[in-house]
Amino acid sequence: MEIQDSPTIRNLMRRSIFTFLQNYHLFTLIPALLAFPYSLSLLLSQIFVPPSSLLQSIHARLDALFQASAFPYSSHFFTLKLSQTICFSVFALPFTLSFFLIAKACVIQLCFRHGRTSNSNNPCLFSSVLSLYKPLLETQICNFLLIIAANATAFSLLFFGFNLMDGLGFSSPNWLLLMSAFGAVFYSLAVANAFIISNFALVSSGMDKSGGYLSILKACVVIKGRSSTALSLALPLNLTLAAIEALFHHRVVRAFESADFAWFPMASEGILIAYLYSMVLVLDTVVSCLFFDSCRTGGLMMKQESRHCCRIQIADEDDCVKLKNVEDFP
Repeated sequence: MEIQDSPTIRNLMRRSIFTFLQNYHLFTLIPALLAFPYSLSLLLSQIFVPPSSLLQSIHARLDALFQASAFPYSSHFFTLKLSQTICFSVFALPFTLSFFLIAKACVIQLCFRHGRTSNSNNPCLFSSVLSLYKPLLETQICNFLLIIAANATAFSLLFFGFNLMDGLGFSSPNWLLLMSAFGAVFYSLAVANAFIISNFALVSSGMDKSGGYLSILKACVVIKGRSSTALSLALPLNLTLAAIEALFHHRVVRAFESADFAWFPMASEGILIAYLYSMVLVLDTVVSCLFFDSCRTGGLMMKQESRHCCRIQIADEDDCVKLKNVEDFP
């Protein structure tokens, strides 16, 4: 089957999962183990961050700032979640700038070798992975600035909108509820697009071996007109990550907060959940690589992958054997 320049979401997800499973022994060994410390730190932040004084201080300051900016009182829950996100990010920052980026570089290198060479069973060289770390680090720092700028811009527009509505006399509870719902949707889309651009900027940096703000500009140009597809691809994976975080909170955090718990079963469950989280992060990077490649080069990786697609023998009633590629199936 001919691969088009703009493959569908279903086709991209199917090929990404096929690539992940075809190289399962590679993706789940080195990259997943490299991402494991980052995943564990992010999950453990659910235990150590909530009782900390840092969270209370940030929440109090953000809540006071939002109230002074004429945001509705319902924003109290939002400021709490925003404070938790900031604290979680600070808690995992050292692992984000080290293990997470090295794991990203390893996955990008594996995808690159898989798409450009027929011998994809050889593990990627450690030197080639380390050569990608510096551009990825530069891009990640620029990504932090991009996310901060996106949040600041969204908050500024919401501040202007709430004050404009109040100045025009639309200050009833119904209008505030409507404006709050619109603001939540607007903020979610703005931040989601910023995170997607940051993710593809890392992929661009790893493929081109050049970091900094130019990778962000390349990512913006490449996914121009395809943001809805990128959001649709990111949504199921982010929901899966959120589900794993909820599982960790239910099985580990609640057990830790209880008066009676056994260390070994709780630690074992925590390690398994963190490793599962790492595997989903690896799959997310594979999806990003294939989608970015399909947007920029017309899917050279995917075309190369289709040549090595496994074939399945199907015997019909006349004892004839027919060979089908995986992509021929619905």
